[in-house]
Amino acid sequence: MQNMKDKKTELELKKVAMPIPAKRRFGDRKEGRRIRSVEPMTVVAPFIMPSRIGSQNLFQDSINVAAIEHFVHKKRAEGLTGFGIMHVVIAAYVRTISQRPGINRFLSGLRLYARHNIEVVMAVKKEMTLEAEETMMKFFFDRSATVTDVYNEMTHKIDEYRNTRKEKESAFDKIARKLGFMPNFQLRAAIAFLNWLDFHNLLPERLRLLSPFHCSVVFSSMGSLGIRPIFHHLYNFGNAPVFITFSAMRRSQEITRDGTVTNIRNLDLTVTTDERICDGFYYASAFHELHKYLEEPELLEQPPEKIIYDIE
Repeated sequence: MQNMKDKKTELELKKVAMPIPAKRRFGDRKEGRRIRSVEPMTVVAPFIMPSRIGSQNLFQDSINVAAIEHFVHKKRAEGLTGFGIMHVVIAAYVRTISQRPGINRFLSGLRLYARHNIEVVMAVKKEMTLEAEETMMKFFFDRSATVTDVYNEMTHKIDEYRNTRKEKESAFDKIARKLGFMPNFQLRAAIAFLNWLDFHNLLPERLRLLSPFHCSVVFSSMGSLGIRPIFHHLYNFGNAPVFITFSAMRRSQEITRDGTVTNIRNLDLTVTTDERICDGFYYASAFHELHKYLEEPELLEQPPEKIIYDIE
């Protein structure tokens, strides 16, 4: 019975994963194709900086949320219950990947890959209470996804988890709990073995699809904690190249060109990136693109006119 349940879970995971139709070549991985036309420094960088934590860059940003808040009110009036800023931010990042695919790369086994899917991880409370535990949930999005597609996918998966699961524990939580029962020396050996499997592209696909450490980006909100966003580290385990945290709205004042002072509300973001997947100029271009969608979220109501795929 348990085996049948596990097989069903694996089929459901594969169903939501959306691989790009392409012929797999030698050296490609299950979750991405190897990028071969890179500059020599990009090839050497992982050997100079083998640790993801040792290769991270940090920067912070602030966004005027006036346009986003207006857009949120509009979508709620259209019947999208619970639609919020988080949906806009994630939809904007998904759209940015469709135009700047380099930020969806990852490093595994000291090689650079273009990820097939857009996989977003975020912390979700198991119940809407202050004391409730959090779990990490993974969402899969198509490159042509609109903001409504993002809302529907996230709402469906979160509601299903909160309302229909008898045991408030995700599949990954179950695996982590079982690992936690091991003595320290066994747990250390188990994690080292999983790292070895991942390095050599032998990690079971079901485990990779469940893992919150294998994704395009991790989002975390500091709003419920009442603090400014922190610079969150990347993880050496897995292949997540970007971690974004944000806080609750912050009020500030801005002096306009005519000298008047206006009150504005800002959303503060902190971003941690793996500098080995693309250079600073590319990252800057990508986050300028992200700004465009956050400043004019109506652009996210329609699919992108053109989807750009990564280099060979």
